[in-house]
Formats: sequence, structure tokens, C-alpha cells
Amino acid sequence: MSSSSAAPRRGEKAEAAAAKPPMRDALVAAAFRLFLERGYEQTTVDDIVALAGVGRRSFFRYFPSKEDVVFPDHERCLADMTEFLAAGDDRDEPVGRVCDAARLVLRMYAENPTFSVQRYRLTKKVPGLRAYELSVVWRYERALAEYLRGRFAGRRDGTLRADVIAAAVVAAHNNALRSWLRSDGQGDAGTTVDNALGYVRSAFGSPPASPVGEQPEDVVVVVSRRGAPLWRVVQEIETALGRD
Repeated sequence: MSSSSAAPRRGEKAEAAAAKPPMRDALVAAAFRLFLERGYEQTTVDDIVALAGVGRRSFFRYFPSKEDVVFPDHERCLADMTEFLAAGDDRDEPVGRVCDAARLVLRMYAENPTFSVQRYRLTKKVPGLRAYELSVVWRYERALAEYLRGRFAGRRDGTLRADVIAAAVVAAHNNALRSWLRSDGQGDAGTTVDNALGYVRSAFGSPPASPVGEQPEDVVVVVSRRGAPLWRVVQEIETALGRD
């Protein structure tokens, strides 16, 4: 055997291993390559594992079904969201907390815009994937609602309020996210989502507390006779405010 055919040394093996993508990522890459080339319905699990160079058992070790390979990071994101909400305390404004939790989903999409756009286009074409995606969205909404129910437990309308706010957060987030995906991932997704969630916070959130020692502004109500001249109304307002 010539020296040119010698086995690679330890350092070369390490470099080769580092260059090889993890099996889970390789399966996702193989799946989407086939989905784009052949179509989702025409691609089988056997096709995916053949292209990735692994066996069927390896595929199902990571993904329970072909649908799951389209949404590989949602389980991790849902776990991160649940952990984030659980780490909060009573000092957190609840609506603001769930809005921050929703941004974790945005971060997942923004980590790989190209993949996220490809998935969005694929999901629009395949009704089964759209239904699967809706079930995932419902799980996010349920996690937000469960947190809010705990925060609003002392209110008579606590459950209703929690469910409505959770649905509003998901709707606002998804509206902005889809707008970003339709633009092929161009622009600042964070700003778009922040603007959408701002509507939810303005509608349902608590106003910020006044700084310590600062007194809230007075509210003055003046009752005046119908038809009174404007100068008389102004005079009554000044009197109520204690101005001469």
C-alpha cells in the first residue's frame, strides 16, 4: 500500500467530523431538498433517509412523522416559552410578559430566514401541513393562556380575560410574522412584531406605575349649564383648578 493511501490522522478525522452536519440537521436538509425538488406529497421517509445516508430508525429517533421534520424546532421553542413564563413573578406585568414570550417564536424564525421562508411557502401549498401548523399555534396559545389564568386567578373574569389576551397575542404575532415571511424575510421582523404586539399591550396591558413619590395627576369634572357662553365655562374650569 502506497503512502498516499494511508488512513487519515486523528486531527484529520476530527476536522471531517466537525464538517459533517449533525444527523438531525442532515435529515431536515435532505427532507427540504426533496420537498422542493419533488413536492411534499411525492417524498417519502425512505427517500429522505436515503438522501441523508441513514436508516429509518434514525429518522424516527428524531421525528415522529414526516410532518414533524417540517417543523423541527417548535418543540424546543415551546419548552423555552413555558420555562420563560414559569420564571416570571408577580412583579411582571402579565400582558407584557406574554408578549415577550411570543418574541421567542419570532427569534426561532429569524435565526434562519431562508428556511423559514421555504417552510412558509411549502405550508401554504399543503393543506395537511397547514392543519399541523395550526395545531402547533394552538399549543403556543394554550401555554400563554395557562400563564395568564394563573395571574388573573383572583378576578371574576380571569379565565375569559386570559383566553382573550392569549388569542390576541398569537393573532398579532402571526399577522406580523406572515407579513415578514411574505416579503421573503426582508426587513426588520422584530420591529414589525413589536408594533403588532403594541396593539395588544395598549388594549389589555396595565399602565406603567407612577414613580415613587410622584402623585397622579388630578382629574377635574366641570358641570356647566347648557348654552352657557364659552368665557363662563373657562371661568368655571379655572375656579375648579384654584386659579384666580
